[in-house]
Amino acid sequence: MTTKSDTIWSAKDAAAATGGQAQGDWTVTGVSIDTRTVQKGDLFIALRGNKGDGHDYVATALEKGAVAMVDHIPQGVSASAPLLIVKDTFTALQDLGRAARARTGAKIIAVTGSVGKTGTKEMLATAFGVLGQTHASKASHNNHWGVPFTLSAMHAGSDFGIFEVGMNHLGEITPLSQQVLPDIAIITTVEPVHIENFNSVEEIAQAKAEIFEGMKAGGVAILNRDNPHFVQLEKAALLKGLTVKSFGEDAGADAQLQNHLLARNGTQVIASIDGEKVQFTLMIAGKHIAMNALAVLMTVKVAGGDVRAAAKALASIDAVAGRGKREYINVGDPENPVTLIDESYNASPVAMRAAFKVLALVDPGRGGRRIAVLGDMYELGEKAEQLHRDLILPLEAAGVNLVYTSGPLMKKLYESLPSNTRGAHDDDTRELAKIVPGVLVPGDVVMVKGSRGPGEKPRMQVVVEALRALPETFKQSAVKV
Repeated sequence: MTTKSDTIWSAKDAAAATGGQAQGDWTVTGVSIDTRTVQKGDLFIALRGNKGDGHDYVATALEKGAVAMVDHIPQGVSASAPLLIVKDTFTALQDLGRAARARTGAKIIAVTGSVGKTGTKEMLATAFGVLGQTHASKASHNNHWGVPFTLSAMHAGSDFGIFEVGMNHLGEITPLSQQVLPDIAIITTVEPVHIENFNSVEEIAQAKAEIFEGMKAGGVAILNRDNPHFVQLEKAALLKGLTVKSFGEDAGADAQLQNHLLARNGTQVIASIDGEKVQFTLMIAGKHIAMNALAVLMTVKVAGGDVRAAAKALASIDAVAGRGKREYINVGDPENPVTLIDESYNASPVAMRAAFKVLALVDPGRGGRRIAVLGDMYELGEKAEQLHRDLILPLEAAGVNLVYTSGPLMKKLYESLPSNTRGAHDDDTRELAKIVPGVLVPGDVVMVKGSRGPGEKPRMQVVVEALRALPETFKQSAVKV
């Protein structure tokens, strides 16, 4: 049975928030837009989009014990079913989000940036999770529907709300910030990501500064002092009446990285957080991860939280699938497995370089090699081909032995590689996924990375899935023998 403390929306409150008509006297404990993951007690929102109409799945959601928000009663659904009938489901989703924001007393934190948004959001959720009831974006729900969706699912009793906000054009962040109304905003960094949609990197910085548009004077902006666009962002924040706090190695940073030690299994960090010295360990390797951790701890400090408790909590975080998660695959020698580094979710030149530095830290096993499987990086504009070729030096610096590539842009890199490091190229990622598993030997370390393509799955995920299937392939082969 649903208790009052579990309830996110009652029929009465949801109807009032959306101007809709509720059928039945129901309460919900979650919000969903996908019947594959909908749970009993969720409010299923039937959104319309390029991939289909959520109204086609309302009956399935109801069968699973959900309530449905619809703009009409779909065929085959009982007129007495638990529904919230609204004029437009997307507009109503935004209305729910705004109502959730208006009723909460939570400290609201928003994070944006060219790279590192999702990882920083996950660290924020963990750090604040030890300080109070924390609500955070799931996955990378950072766009025009993901932000209101995350807002709509926030419990009124939350102490902290963590929101990831993304964009690939000017003007996209402003309406999202005006929905989230952040008390604290982090900009991880500004880099030439999505550059084909902008006239300059300075314009990208301008787009990121839109995160301040929903903030009141007295809010706090936390900025990367090491980034070349710090001054531009600082000026934009000060014009909004915000207090600026910074993080980085720069001597003037409020959260300063004083020392760090990178290892294959993590990073040891010594830092000063607004004058408070802290020492902590991260399970995820990479200087860029340590930098974002400083932004997180600076946020905790600004929010009045226990920095040391938050830093201790960060030690529990591991990389997630598609963003550096490591897996070990038995290809015939369980004592000497293949190490898979799954970076398949997305890619940009700066993210590629950071990933290669992590790959360099991971020593292959006995007889193994470092292998990179790379897909095209998108939205890089007229310099796209050269930016792909420019990956040669960081690949060499990382000690990569073989490179496999997919896509017409990565073909430019492949053709420029020394012949002894060329693995194979195929524009079709599905074909490459058939090639790579067959060349692996025990001890190999293989990293898969590329930009997201059209559709739900990242393009390079098909390669990751093929590698994950290897142990089963070996089992089947053993049976046949």
